[in-house]
Amino acid sequence: MMNIHRFLALTRKEFYQMLRDPSSFLIGIVIPLMLIVLMGSGLSLDVKNLPVAVALEDTSPTARDALSFLNGSPYFSPSYVTSSKEAIALMDARQADAVLVIPPDFTSRLEQGHATVQILLYGIDATTVNAANQYITSGLQSWQSQWVAAHRKSARTGTVIVVPRQWFNDANTSSWMFLPGLIVIVMTLVGVFLTALVMAREWERGTLEAIFATPVRPLEIIAAKTIPYFCIAMVGLGLCLMASYYGYGVPIHGSLLLVFLSSVEYVFIAIGMGLTISSLVKNQFLACQIALVVSLLPTIMLSGFLFDLRSVPIAISLIGHILPATYYMELLKMLFLAGTTGPIVIKDCLILLVYALLFFCLSWKLTCKEVS
Repeated sequence: MMNIHRFLALTRKEFYQMLRDPSSFLIGIVIPLMLIVLMGSGLSLDVKNLPVAVALEDTSPTARDALSFLNGSPYFSPSYVTSSKEAIALMDARQADAVLVIPPDFTSRLEQGHATVQILLYGIDATTVNAANQYITSGLQSWQSQWVAAHRKSARTGTVIVVPRQWFNDANTSSWMFLPGLIVIVMTLVGVFLTALVMAREWERGTLEAIFATPVRPLEIIAAKTIPYFCIAMVGLGLCLMASYYGYGVPIHGSLLLVFLSSVEYVFIAIGMGLTISSLVKNQFLACQIALVVSLLPTIMLSGFLFDLRSVPIAISLIGHILPATYYMELLKMLFLAGTTGPIVIKDCLILLVYALLFFCLSWKLTCKEVS
């Protein structure tokens, strides 16, 4: 028969042990709360504030009225230009995800029976592409119904034909959109998780303390720990690139050299994060949980891999833009599917370089502290 006093004593002991172990609260309270907050307020497949470049080559009142659904809508952020060349330049500069071309003969053809409108879509993000096409087409169809009723035309007269064209992914293959993002996740997994886990194991076993007792310098320790994981990550990158290109036919329209250079920067960031996490906690289990919370989950949900960051609340978007994975994701998708766009490459590479230096210096400082 169970002894109630012994049972209560054991239960009290377990509560005390749980209170002394911060990982219990991390797993039981913090992680579930973060997941609920992130998924509830940040995970959204609705596209809002979609930047649309409108080439208004027909400036008649009818053409302007046809685009009235863009103004004041939470789903669109239109920019009006006078030619399709200017609109395409905005999309090339990543300032627009869609181009809406209203041809010069729009009004006259509408009166005759059929008018054509062209939509050019930035085909790197599957969610944004499908939503943009659906929103714009629905808006034009709604205006068309109102115009026919107002002018007492028949349903066969005043038809607006929407001609969509998807750039950079003409095959409309979802794997083309997701595989560059999966490379980012793989690099995060190898760099942060593997480094944090293995280094924390060495802290637990006392291996690093034994190394600190030798005349070795902190910089030598950091370099020695970085090189093996860097080599593993580069092998993984090469395999991912070959599988994407030869296995799934994903094109690489940009510079392959830039793909490798940006990947090198991001791998150094990931390894630096792993070294920093393991130096702070020195526990395998806790290091694994922290790496999950600060690297892998945000990379999947808040880097633009699943949905456009412009569609989420401002606070979630700001968190996403703090992550280095967001800029690596943008860079890889562009280099794979769109080609090399100078300003975006320079901006993202500089941001990744700053993050790499930051985490390298942080891990070096923590190692110096342990050595001393």
